[in-house]
Amino acid sequence: MSTAATSRGSSAPATKPGAKAAPRVEVDPAVMVMAGILGACFIALFWIFLAKQYGPTGFSIGYPEDWGHSYIVPFISGYYVWKHRVALSRIERSVFWPGLLLVVVGIVSYTNFIVGYSNHMFQGLSMLVALCGLVLLMLGPKVFGALVLPIGYLGFLVTISERVMIEITFRLQLLAAQGSWVLLNMCGIDTNIQGNTLEVFKASTGEVLPLNVAQACAGMRMVIAFIALSAAVALFSVDRWWKRVAVVLLAVPVAVLMNVVRVAVLGFLSLYDPKLAQGDAHTLIGTILLVPAFGLFMACVWALNKIEESEAKPA
Repeated sequence: MSTAATSRGSSAPATKPGAKAAPRVEVDPAVMVMAGILGACFIALFWIFLAKQYGPTGFSIGYPEDWGHSYIVPFISGYYVWKHRVALSRIERSVFWPGLLLVVVGIVSYTNFIVGYSNHMFQGLSMLVALCGLVLLMLGPKVFGALVLPIGYLGFLVTISERVMIEITFRLQLLAAQGSWVLLNMCGIDTNIQGNTLEVFKASTGEVLPLNVAQACAGMRMVIAFIALSAAVALFSVDRWWKRVAVVLLAVPVAVLMNVVRVAVLGFLSLYDPKLAQGDAHTLIGTILLVPAFGLFMACVWALNKIEESEAKPA
């Protein structure tokens, strides 16, 4: 039979010249069933933590400014795995029994932080330990090494204790407030800072409008969201560790800068309507500022790529 006849009789779909065939990964249905069963068991085991984090009265919905970003964290990790599914399918898989030890440690620790010393943060960390052990047990060290980044990224869904959060953000709040005080005065808006309060002078009426720093700088609590955003950019936009570290280290300065702008905007809006500097306005402005923050992270990636290109060129 001729080649032409064979091609005409073939049932394979025709592809355009030069087009790349979409990568396909063949998965054994039995493996999918087993993965589904293990996933359901894992969710059932750690349901108390997940319900308290994502439930209708959980942290993510009750404190969206602090932990609203945790809704998208699992999807980002899942997309990373999906994007690299072809490379992952080529890695040798094996049963690694020492991983069972991590599973047991995670479960015992999780139980202790429920019935013993109740702590939501340590419950989440125990869940991640058990997840690491499960991946090691079922897939082996080689696959686990390839999945370290998406598993580590899941750490951003774990709520940090309030005491720790205050220690992290308090000084950053004051720094953002002082920066906004300078920025408002540079823009011609007469402003004083007294302790934890900005006093905005309204020239048209001679009124002094107090702007509570602790409330206005509450967006500084979004520092975890800024770090999570920078880590997502580092995951997908760069492929070298030194670049990833550089992008993540940029998160805190960007968070401070965005909140300087945030408090300054609230001070400016208070001149027109003091109510605009209260309530949900600061939450909305903080969420909007994630967009220019993303732009700054991408600009950092562009600059790092240019630096690498210039170093690679011969003198």
